[in-house]
Amino acid sequence: MTAPHTSAPGASPENQKKATGAVDQTPLDAPKLDFPTRLAVERTRVAYDRTMMAWVRTATSLITFGFTVYKFFQLQRYGDFAPRHRIGPREFGLSLVSIGLVSLILAAWDNRQNMESLRSQYPNVPYSKATMLGALIFLLGMTGLILMILRK
Repeated sequence: MTAPHTSAPGASPENQKKATGAVDQTPLDAPKLDFPTRLAVERTRVAYDRTMMAWVRTATSLITFGFTVYKFFQLQRYGDFAPRHRIGPREFGLSLVSIGLVSLILAAWDNRQNMESLRSQYPNVPYSKATMLGALIFLLGMTGLILMILRK
């Protein structure tokens, strides 16, 4: 059994960091966190990202299903027949896409509030890439919504 690596007695923390290759990227005014606290903050951040990704998946499903309903019935020439219902496939598709877009907006707003709350206590929390993905899906959904509105 080997003994754990120890630094020379009396070595300063800076010399220990240089010897181990650790780089401190924290600002000077940031509180120094112990290892369990850093892991807890990271778990919280990742949980917020997972929640945002779940909302993105749900919104993507709503947007694609709404667009699929619209295109399917458009290809079936549903518009050639006299409307029998107040809500046809076009309106149903538009409502699904709209609900998906609204859910993305609400999810991004909630994620932003959560991350700002976390950053107020721990300023070194990185920015979420899940929010960027949500923004891209939102742009795609808006494009689909505009196309659905303009084409009758």
